[in-house]
Amino acid sequence: MNVSELNLAPLALFAYARVDHLHQTVTSLLANSECPRTPLFVFCDGPKHPEMKAQTDAVRDFVDEIEGFASVTRIYRDKNIGLAGSIIAGVGQILRQHDSVIVIEDDLVVSPHFLAYMNDGLRLYRDEARVASMHGYVFPVGRELPETFFLRGADCWGWATWNRAWAHFQEDGAKLLKELEFRKLTRLFDLDSSYPYTKMLREQIAGKNSSWAIRWRASCYLKGMLTLYPGKSLVNNIGMDNSGEHCSSTDAFFQVTSDRPVVVKPQPLEEDVNARRAFAEFLKKQSSPLARGKRFLRQQFARLN
Repeated sequence: MNVSELNLAPLALFAYARVDHLHQTVTSLLANSECPRTPLFVFCDGPKHPEMKAQTDAVRDFVDEIEGFASVTRIYRDKNIGLAGSIIAGVGQILRQHDSVIVIEDDLVVSPHFLAYMNDGLRLYRDEARVASMHGYVFPVGRELPETFFLRGADCWGWATWNRAWAHFQEDGAKLLKELEFRKLTRLFDLDSSYPYTKMLREQIAGKNSSWAIRWRASCYLKGMLTLYPGKSLVNNIGMDNSGEHCSSTDAFFQVTSDRPVVVKPQPLEEDVNARRAFAEFLKKQSSPLARGKRFLRQQFARLN
């Protein structure tokens, strides 16, 4: 059934203090033909420091002018609650009222086919308990990937989920780590030791970061849940330019977003071994000459806006 014949999921957009990045994000979204039928919720965090107020005000001035969606609901926070707090609260708020949600941040540029892919997947796998989410970004692995494929766990650069899956989100990182260690899953959780996700979780527990994403990944991983990825990336991260408080500059994860639709069809509910290997090999390559790129990915999971 064509996406235009059905209701579309609400879109949650999270912003803070980068109006130029946000402008690019919104412009890319508006190139999606589904926007006029998509309700938009924009969550703007409050300034972390008084000197940030001019930047957060500029973001809100821009958000006040956004149009082109079925509706625009603006949530302006008086105080800074950080990216983790904003996303956890915002996603939860929408999923108390809706069956599903698409989530985007203010440093992501999307393909004109992003919303169609997300809505197609949300409908197709709505009642599949093992499917946790959809994801729009894939690493530039340098090899051909399937049209769509599953990996265990969850991700955070342009994603979508259902209230049934978000109900498994565990905020207590210590509980997640304890279960990962008890079940001897830390090596697998780290993509066969290619990336230190477990270390990130330990740092979240220790208060060195407040990453919601590492807890989302661990929550889904422990439930044996899967996330659907496109073979061609529908998202590019433009925040790799030292503009964020906890970001470094790198082009290691740059992607050209797909100029063609992604066909979402039923497929076996199992992790794609070849895609998993491609992801692991890509991350391992970042560990020496491109170490700053690897550090950036870690910071993006853990950053505090």
